Amino acid sequence: MARTRTPVVSGWFTENTAGPEPAPGAAPPGAFRLLGTRCSACTAVFFPREDAFCRNPRCPGDGVLAEVPLSPRGRVWSYTDGRYRPPAPYVSDPGVPWEPYTLIAVELEAEGMVVLGQAAPGVGVGDLSVGMEVEVVGGVLGEDADTTWLTWQFKPVGGAS
Repeated sequence: MARTRTPVVSGWFTENTAGPEPAPGAAPPGAFRLLGTRCSACTAVFFPREDAFCRNPRCPGDGVLAEVPLSPRGRVWSYTDGRYRPPAPYVSDPGVPWEPYTLIAVELEAEGMVVLGQAAPGVGVGDLSVGMEVEVVGGVLGEDADTTWLTWQFKPVGGAS
């Protein structure tokens, strides 16, 4: 029986898998993109997305928040490795050996905001350097008997995974 593929958080990313040829600068079909929101009054961009109100304290107000795909690339701002099993409420099977993972903080190319995410499989701290160009890709956070939980990850441009 096939597992259901489910985003860990609905509405935070998409795989643009269908549709016509993209506009110049848009993601090509099949490209993975993080989704944010942009305020029409002050042009501030938010990730995670904001759907209730603009969080910019300098916003003049009365803006509309619209969904926008975020830059597919950025530069490593910082990185580290997670060598411990996180405490509750994070789900982790204590019967399975702990596998360290790499976290990357990435400054997105157009937005200039920093987004945190795991590195793609096979990318470790030894493969990274501050300022290195990376791209966002889809990945698997975990699986259970019924569901494959999807998330975003970062990998070096032209690099591993």
